[in-house]
Amino acid sequence: MRRPFRFVNLVGALIAVLPLSASARQAAGPPPETGTFSILGFDPDTGEIGAAVQSRVFSVGNGVILAEAGVGAVATQAIVDVGYGPKGMALLRQGLAPKDVIRRLLDEDTDPGYRGQKWQKAGRQVAVMNAKGEMAAYTGPEAPIERGDSQGPHSTAQGNTLGGKDVPAAMVDGFEKNALTATGAKNHISLRLVAALEAGQAAGGDSRGQQSAALIVVKKDCGVWLHNDVELRLQVDDNPEPIKELRRLVEKALAPRSGQAPCFAR
Repeated sequence: MRRPFRFVNLVGALIAVLPLSASARQAAGPPPETGTFSILGFDPDTGEIGAAVQSRVFSVGNGVILAEAGVGAVATQAIVDVGYGPKGMALLRQGLAPKDVIRRLLDEDTDPGYRGQKWQKAGRQVAVMNAKGEMAAYTGPEAPIERGDSQGPHSTAQGNTLGGKDVPAAMVDGFEKNALTATGAKNHISLRLVAALEAGQAAGGDSRGQQSAALIVVKKDCGVWLHNDVELRLQVDDNPEPIKELRRLVEKALAPRSGQAPCFAR
């Protein structure tokens, strides 16, 4: 009679311990690394909207930048809430101005933490651009330093964990001053976005180094194949020189007869 009693007690003890172990595993370890610099850009001549990003984390393109033709673009980073991206796009579709989109995102952020750890709302960084090129950005007072954002006529750049405080301004400069080639031909917006990342890297970049980069450009029906609004969606997920590799991919996509950017003609 004693064996069943002991077996039942052992099973009961295991059932009681297992949920605690699972909970402990979920909360164990430090939160994932953050830190990045990004840019949103608009070409008023073509109506194209684009975004680009680089960071010393794996696959930074997974969640930081979003863009939709006829709607706009969002970059969400630092002590990041990835939900700001789709929520921001939804608010743009409702017709809210970029500054009002950011206000709503912050107002509705309940600061829930992340996996049982502090993931403070005051550390968020977000930028929003609508289909007309109007823009706004927010850098929280607790975003990782160096941190900041900067705006130009048709771009907004933002960064944190930076190797220099001038990175965002350098990115804006890189985008705005590369509208034309040396011969006066028009540069595609994707090349201007890459030039912005290169300028940001030269000004200090991510203080930890480089690892991944991503880029997206959208315009109605300007992607390859039927009913595709995405001209380019490129990711370099793990590379010691991700910006250099991103430029190679962009130039390959824009090459004559590549067919990858049918609305662009050199």
